[in-house]
Amino acid sequence: MTSLLLNASPHGASSRTFGMAQTFLDEHAKLSGDGEIIVRDLATFPLPAITSDYAAAITSRTPDPAHFALSEHLIEELEATSFLAIATPMHNFTVPASLKLWIDYVVRIGRSFASTPQGKVGLLKDRPSVVIVGSGGFHTGENARQPDFLTPYLRHALGCIGIHDVTFFLMQGLVAGSDAGERALAACRSDLARYLGRCVGER
Repeated sequence: MTSLLLNASPHGASSRTFGMAQTFLDEHAKLSGDGEIIVRDLATFPLPAITSDYAAAITSRTPDPAHFALSEHLIEELEATSFLAIATPMHNFTVPASLKLWIDYVVRIGRSFASTPQGKVGLLKDRPSVVIVGSGGFHTGENARQPDFLTPYLRHALGCIGIHDVTFFLMQGLVAGSDAGERALAACRSDLARYLGRCVGER
C-alpha cells in the first residue's frame, strides 16, 4: 500500500498538521507493513495557475491532451496510492489556495468524474483518507466562533471523484495560547491513535 500525503500549509515541513500527518503515516506503515509514502508539498512547491488553454480544453469536444499533462500526472499519482492524507490549515473559513488548485486539477470531467442525469459520479477508486485541519480559532464545539466551510467542501469535492471514506481530525485554537495549542495537539494524537488501531484491526 502506497500513501499520498498532501501538505497545504505555508509553514512547510515545520507545520504542526504536516508533522502530525507524517507521524501518523509512519506509524501506519510500521504496523501494517505498508510501502512508500509520497509527499506533495503544495505550498512549498505550488502548482501553476489554471491557464486559458486548460480551461478551453475542459469544454472542448476534441481537446489537446498536452493541456491536461499536469492534471493527468496528479490524477495518476492519486490513482497509484491506496491511502490519502491531507494536512491543511483553515484559511478564511475554507481550504487554502494551494489545496484548492490541486482540487481544480484533479476534479476533471470525463477523467475523475462523469456527469450523469443523476449528477456527478466519481470514477476513481475509494480509499481510506484522513484530513488533519489546523485552525487558529474554533469552528466546532461549544467554543465555535466562526463557520466551517472547509469540511463540507472538501468532503464533497473528494466524494465527487469517488473518495468517500474520509475522516477529519481537527486541531482548533492553535493561536489561543500555548496551553490551548498543546491540548489541541494531544487530542488530535489521541484521535489518530484510535483511528490507527481501527485501521490495523480491520486488516
